[in-house]
Amino acid sequence: MRLAIVYAIIALIATAANLAAQALAVRLWTGPWQIELSVLVGTAVGLVLKYLLDKVFIFNFKAESAAHDLQTFILYSGMGVVTTLVFWGFEFAFYSAFQDKRLRYLGGLIGLVIGYWAKYRLDKRFVFRAAAAP
Repeated sequence: MRLAIVYAIIALIATAANLAAQALAVRLWTGPWQIELSVLVGTAVGLVLKYLLDKVFIFNFKAESAAHDLQTFILYSGMGVVTTLVFWGFEFAFYSAFQDKRLRYLGGLIGLVIGYWAKYRLDKRFVFRAAAAP
């Protein structure tokens, strides 16, 4: 139960960072592809932050070297591709359906919750288990 609570807190922190980075990007860039760029920025911020928190507080992972850490991050990111598509799918679907920024963020939030649940399962089974092996 403790692990689930810690994971939920980390997911909330990464979600808040993702959505805050999106909001900041929208304020800073008003040109073409504003929404798409903001989603990419938010995704990058959330990904890096969640990786750092997950490896320390969820999986107690210590890389053998910088190269090993990079390899693990790449695998972690790869596992996140499908879950990121779920997140983006919900966010863009809500924006397309409602043309409202607040509802776009609600769609993003729903997508992130579903995506993080699936991501934990994938990371536990494939990323940190495989990465911890010598």
